[in-house]
Amino acid sequence: MTQTPRNTFKDALKAGNRLAGLWLGLADPYSAEVCAGLGYDWLLIDGEHGPNDLRSMLGALQAAAPYDTEAVVRIPHGDAALIKQVLEIGARTLLVPMVETAAAASALASAMRYPPQGIRGVGSGLARSSRWSRYPNYLHEANDRVCLLVQVETADALAQLDAIAQVEGVDGVFIGPADLSASMGYLGQPSHPEVKAAIEKAIQTIRSHGKAAGILCTDEALARHYTSVGAQFVAIGVDTTLLSQAAKALLQRYRNDVGSPSSEVRNGY
Repeated sequence: MTQTPRNTFKDALKAGNRLAGLWLGLADPYSAEVCAGLGYDWLLIDGEHGPNDLRSMLGALQAAAPYDTEAVVRIPHGDAALIKQVLEIGARTLLVPMVETAAAASALASAMRYPPQGIRGVGSGLARSSRWSRYPNYLHEANDRVCLLVQVETADALAQLDAIAQVEGVDGVFIGPADLSASMGYLGQPSHPEVKAAIEKAIQTIRSHGKAAGILCTDEALARHYTSVGAQFVAIGVDTTLLSQAAKALLQRYRNDVGSPSSEVRNGY
């Protein structure tokens, strides 16, 4: 009998491990597989701001599956039907954006789980999640394997954080600095001192309730700082940004060495 595999990411959060992640916005399984073999503890397949749909999410999950990393899927909104579909294609860990209240977090936890703990619809025989019933006890093991991360990213949500972090079935709370800074009146300034102070306080609140705190921070020094004050799962880069920056830097180095092309060459003369 084949047991449903454990969610090692969820287990690592419970154990208090620090987990480094990478954001995937290119929305392509080939690039997802490139990143899956780099050694990151988790990869975020972005369905909110990245151009992913259900099929491309499935492709990325399949591409990452052979590697020792957890593919976390961020869905565009907290819809129970969408949660069901994304779980069915094999995602085990979901990040849900813009969670503003404990009631919303509780509804998401219910949508993630089969009855009697939740309301997830039963159709695993059709689904990759159970490997088409090759995990014979999937229905009884799935609730323990799924991992729910809720994203708190406004000042109003921070005001409700104490209650959100206490919701049973929420495994981690992820802070969104970009939207948080905008809601605080500092649009485009996620490193503003007041935003930074709010994030530090939020991390402590999350940890005080025994939940894992997470964040996306591409400023390496600041990412280390948030880790030092208790952030446990931290995304330290974004594939689109890394590609753009590396390609630009390569071109600049080349042109510094050989010079820019003349206007005749650029125009094909």
